[in-house]
Amino acid sequence: MTPVRLALLLLAVCGVAAWQLTVIPPSQMQMTVGPVLAPAAIVAALTVVALLYGWSAWRGRQADLSQEAGQEAMPGATTRMLSLLGGGVAFIVLVIPLGFVLPGTLCGMCIARAFDAPFNGKSLLICGLIAGVFWFVFARLLGVGLGPALPWLV
Repeated sequence: MTPVRLALLLLAVCGVAAWQLTVIPPSQMQMTVGPVLAPAAIVAALTVVALLYGWSAWRGRQADLSQEAGQEAMPGATTRMLSLLGGGVAFIVLVIPLGFVLPGTLCGMCIARAFDAPFNGKSLLICGLIAGVFWFVFARLLGVGLGPALPWLV
């Protein structure tokens, strides 16, 4: 991916983030600083950085090191990428019917597989513990609405 394409991709992400700012509901309390201020400041700063990077890339001042010798993709790069993306998709699709922990475990195992960890009991145990701890901390301790840990524990 060339630096100019990367800059365009970054600007597209900033555009989506700016659009998402418009769907944040206003605060029900009369506050001087609303819930949009901090995210808007971050999106504005990232947009400025993306614009500066894009301008620099368009002028040819950003090097594309991926085209140099020795920077080829590792063997199995497509499988790694598909495993990484597949884990995210599996989590998104399965989180509502199966609760948080099982899809979180599967997602963690797919991410670990993308970094050469095998699909085995050890990966299952570690990813299951991580997903369970995340659910406990966010759902129980912090009160974030993640849904049930497992579908039969509603």
